[in-house]
This record gives sequence, C-alpha cells and structure tokens, in this order.
Amino acid sequence: MTSADVSSTAPDVARRAELLHETSIHHGSFEAVAPPHDWWDWYAAYMLAREAGSTEDEAAATANRYMAEVKHVVVPSA
Repeated sequence: MTSADVSSTAPDVARRAELLHETSIHHGSFEAVAPPHDWWDWYAAYMLAREAGSTEDEAAATANRYMAEVKHVVVPSA
C-alpha cells in the first residue's frame, strides 16, 4: 500500500474506528449482565445494524436480539 493509498483510506479508517468505539460503549451494558459469550458476535450484529441505518438504540436492540435468538445468550430480565 502506498502513502497515497493510506491517505485516501484514512477517512474510512477513522469512521470504522469511531464505530468500533461506539460499539464497545454499547456492548459494555450488555456485557455487564450477560452470561459468558463471544463479544465479536454482539459487535458484528450491532455494527451491521448501524451500517444499515439503525440508531444506536435500535442497533443495540438488534444485537441483543441476535444474541438471544441465534447464539442463545439471554440477558436476565430486570
């Protein structure tokens, strides 16, 4: 990769880093109450939802639902 390639991809990298940071913040509340699970499953569901236009809250709900329905990781009810 040339320095020109790196410069042209910098905005994409910055956006992805920002989304990863946002995802980590939202995953924290799931992580605090969820049984053991693979964090990357929740991250992937959240990030795909955000990239498809969901709000942060909608994406978190989507990721939680994915974990419950597909991965059978269910967060106890409050």
